[in-house]
Amino acid sequence: MGHGLSVQIGWKAAVLFALFACLKSSGFTVLSIPFLYASLVLALVSLAAHPLIDLPMLLGKNPDGSFPTWSVIMFSPYLYFVRFSSALRRLHSREAPYTEISEGLFVGGWPSSPDKLPPGDPAIVDCTCELPRKCEVTGHSYLCVPTWDTRAPPPAAIESAVKWACRKRAQNKPVFVHCAHGHGRSVAVMCALLVALGVTEDWKDAEKLIREKRPHIRMNALHRRALEEWSKHRLSPSKKN
Repeated sequence: MGHGLSVQIGWKAAVLFALFACLKSSGFTVLSIPFLYASLVLALVSLAAHPLIDLPMLLGKNPDGSFPTWSVIMFSPYLYFVRFSSALRRLHSREAPYTEISEGLFVGGWPSSPDKLPPGDPAIVDCTCELPRKCEVTGHSYLCVPTWDTRAPPPAAIESAVKWACRKRAQNKPVFVHCAHGHGRSVAVMCALLVALGVTEDWKDAEKLIREKRPHIRMNALHRRALEEWSKHRLSPSKKN
């Protein structure tokens, strides 16, 4: 349960290693080296993304959403793969880049350009560890909650994001919570935010509300477990409308 990303990346690592072995055995030693390197990088990511390890800081994403040069070089096979796959998926998707769940509360996918942002100069909660904050959107208030795809932020990180977003809403700023596609990580944080702001009674009602507005969300057992833990121990009181 919850091993999806690790398995997917692990299979890609295995395929790349097989290509390396095939090329090397055929005498194309130099040509085979990039395949070996890419397979090792993906194998490392697969391990770090496993639920028992769950180390999103491996990729080195900074609090401002940028990646240090060493990370871009070292993890380039993975970082550029996810950017390409995200762009390709969005190209073939008819889903809106973001959805307004309640007044001033938006959830959606990676804002790769300004037109992928909601209106009103929103404060941004970024739930990705693998995608950069684009320079075109650096003028917005920003909080990074680095989380692997298909994984959930820890309850403490959810609580921090909720408190930050509640402060922004108190300033009458819209809030945009995003992950890669607006289906899992960002939805989990938005569920907690809806509860904290008194829009819904609990995270289960929040999930139903989000699904009504954005039907393709896919929260998994890890997201729900984190929300259950957050609900038991959260410090931020609900603000009834």
